[in-house]
This record gives sequence, structure tokens and C-alpha cells, in this order.
Amino acid sequence: MDKYQRNVDGLEEKILSLYAHGMSTRDIQEQVKDLYNIEISSELVSKISAKIMPQVNEWQSRPLEAYYPFMLGINNEGYKEILGIWVGGNESSKFWLGVLNDLKTRGVKTVNLFCVDGLTGFREAIQAVYPFAGIQRCIIHQIRSSTKYVSYKHIKEFVADLKLIYTSINEEMVMERLIEFKEKWGKDYPSVVKSWEENWDILSTFFVYPPEIRRIIYTTNIIEGLHRQFRKVTKTKSIFPNDDSLRKMLYLATQNITKKWTMRYSNWDMILSQLEILNQTS
Repeated sequence: MDKYQRNVDGLEEKILSLYAHGMSTRDIQEQVKDLYNIEISSELVSKISAKIMPQVNEWQSRPLEAYYPFMLGINNEGYKEILGIWVGGNESSKFWLGVLNDLKTRGVKTVNLFCVDGLTGFREAIQAVYPFAGIQRCIIHQIRSSTKYVSYKHIKEFVADLKLIYTSINEEMVMERLIEFKEKWGKDYPSVVKSWEENWDILSTFFVYPPEIRRIIYTTNIIEGLHRQFRKVTKTKSIFPNDDSLRKMLYLATQNITKKWTMRYSNWDMILSQLEILNQTS
């Protein structure tokens, strides 16, 4: 079959495209059979996908810009950018320290703000590597975590009251609403209210910024959207033989995803001007 495989135009590209969309080896074999009327082995699929590893490694180690306003990442030009893919068995401060030191080694010197969820050890790692960067915990994650413990009959009203807090115009107003929230819900849900109070320092970071910037940074929806797309391509495989196998698939998926990221954030020039002023005064 090898002589036929070599003579089919675009076979390797087709196999990589199918691989990037999360198709299993068996499904790829069936697709190639239907399209080209030839049979290929699972070894050939692995061999072809392995050819892109130098590409993956080059992309993962590429130099980055010195300044990223928001580590989602959004670059200095106002475009979304995937800075890398890191595979780890568990997410700990040691793991995140390795990720951040990798970014620093590749050239990232300054970050205004890291937008994170409640991942273990992430905050400590950020403070160690980028001590002058702000940290904003995802408001949406905090709300989801809170509503797990709220009675169904109260959820709608409870979430509406939380929205009054994080959509406040300034910190003075937000503190008033936080006190009102505690007075209203503290008796029924003391642990939930306590969680907001204890985490308020990293839930409220975005109030330093003007409204145009707040809309970008108070949630990690950009990352969640990316992860959803990653899950689409990985769900067909319950087990990956090694980390490189996973990295190859995610890299190819990344190339497909970022092709659509052609839109610059609206009002970016104004946002950048505001950031420059904030950077000068901080």
C-alpha cells in the first residue's frame, strides 16, 4: 500500500486535518478508505502525526512579546494569542511556577493583570515570578462556586444581588453593596458570604480599571471557550499514549482555532492609552 500512499496528493495533510479535529485512528483509516479507496495502517497515522513534533516544539518555544496587558493572553496590539500549551499531571504551585518561568524565559517581562480561576498555587506562582502584576479571580467562577450552596428558590435573587456588586461603578459603591449583601444573605449562607469577603482582594482588582477594560478582565470566558474547543477534539480519545500525543492534537487544534481570531478588541487604542497612564502611575 505504501506506493499508493505516496502517490495520493494531499494524503498527509488530510490525515493531519482529521487528526486535528479529534478523529480516532480508526475513524481516520475509514475516512481515508472512503476518500481515496486505500487502506492505511495505524502505524502510518502515528508516523505522519509524529512529523509535526519539531513544529510543535518550535511553536512552544517561540519568543514572545515583552509586554502583555492581560495574561489571557491579549497582546499589545489587542489580539488574542495562545502563548503555549503545558501538559501536567496536577496543577500545583510548582507546575504554575514552571509555566510562568517558561513565559519569562521566552521574553515576557511585564504583565498588567493575570485573569485566573481558583486554581491551586497559581496566585503564589504569579506573585513569585511577576510580583508587580495584578491578579483578578474570575467572577463567574466565584458565582458558580457560590450557587452550589444556595437553595434553588433563592438562586435568581441571590445572583441578581451579586451582579449589583460586581457591576458597581466604583469601590465605594461596591463596598456598600457588599455590606448589604452580607446583611441580607449572611444568616442563610454564612460560608458563601465569607468566601466573597475572604477573596475580595482578588475579586475586586478590576475596579482599578475603567469600564472598557473591566468587560475584558472580570471573567476567564476566553479561556473557557478555548478549553471547550479543546475538549471537542480530545473527547474521542479516553487515553493518550504519552504527553506528545496530546500536545500534537492540541497544537493542531490551536492552529485551526486561531485562524478565526482576526478581530482586534474594540476601542483598543483607547484601552492601551489608559493602560499606559496606569502603568506610569503604578
